[in-house]
Amino acid sequence: MSENDRQFVKYTFYKVDRGWRLLPGEEKRRGKEQFLAILDEFAGQLMLRTYSTVGTRGDADFLIWSASDRLEPIQQITTRLLSTGLGHYLDTPYSYLAMTRRSTYTDKHEHEGQEGNRLHVTPVEAKYLFVYPFVKTREWYSLDKSTRQGMMDAHIKTGHLYPSVKINTAYSFGLDDQEFLVAFETDIPSDFLDLVMELRGSDASRYTLRDTPVFTCVSMSPEETLETLGE
Repeated sequence: MSENDRQFVKYTFYKVDRGWRLLPGEEKRRGKEQFLAILDEFAGQLMLRTYSTVGTRGDADFLIWSASDRLEPIQQITTRLLSTGLGHYLDTPYSYLAMTRRSTYTDKHEHEGQEGNRLHVTPVEAKYLFVYPFVKTREWYSLDKSTRQGMMDAHIKTGHLYPSVKINTAYSFGLDDQEFLVAFETDIPSDFLDLVMELRGSDASRYTLRDTPVFTCVSMSPEETLETLGE
């Protein structure tokens, strides 16, 4: 796979206006059907995954995780979704754009099923997805490469103690406000919690400027995701 196979990655979080819940049931049903039809139409053009955040966040109700080798399909599907009956009642409190690329730190650490393919987004269909934007301090980039590599080696070694957790890293330099977007897939939330706690003690963590907000997302089919919005 060449560098030309890199993908755009988009995490779009939606919040439903409370006016949606006051609509007649039939109108809500039509709005959901329109929304689902658009997702189905674009399913063959880009990678699409849906997750509910109802009950895990107060400021977002669901996530659409998408990836494409071109930016245009991501723009097109968003435009179409917001034009549906449901879309008229959706706000976008969080929206993150990034691209895939090969990490300079992980070539000798590559573990199939954990770091995964760096250029192509390949979800493992885990039940839970933990997503957050990430920014390092400027001091990190002033360190020499060998020092950074040494700290990342220890960081990555800790990650490999939790094989149930797969990380998806994307890069936002010049594309969005954060530097990285990290998304962790797992079926065991406690493993992810323990991993994050352990990484807090690493040398590399001293160079973290921002790693919030954090989103706990539950994988669901598009139909199930919309059902969590209420009838």
